[in-house]
Amino acid sequence: MSQNYPNPFNPVTTLSFDLPEDNQVKITIHNVLGEVVATLVNDQRPAGRYTVQWDARQFPSGMYLVRMEAGSYGFTRKMMLLK
Repeated sequence: MSQNYPNPFNPVTTLSFDLPEDNQVKITIHNVLGEVVATLVNDQRPAGRYTVQWDARQFPSGMYLVRMEAGSYGFTRKMMLLK
């Protein structure tokens, strides 16, 4: 998973990720307390390159964590929402 663009963002950001093989993919957004505030993807995807957008208009400014899980792979990145 690539770093979101733009970062910091207001109010929409784009996330890109590559899957080398077919896999179940889950991408969630967490607040700094670790609570899931949004689920962007939660389905089976074929191998390929994907982009997904998060519209954070309803969320307050601050740091958020995006978590991607695909098979045995798990990765977390930080994002900053500035309003």
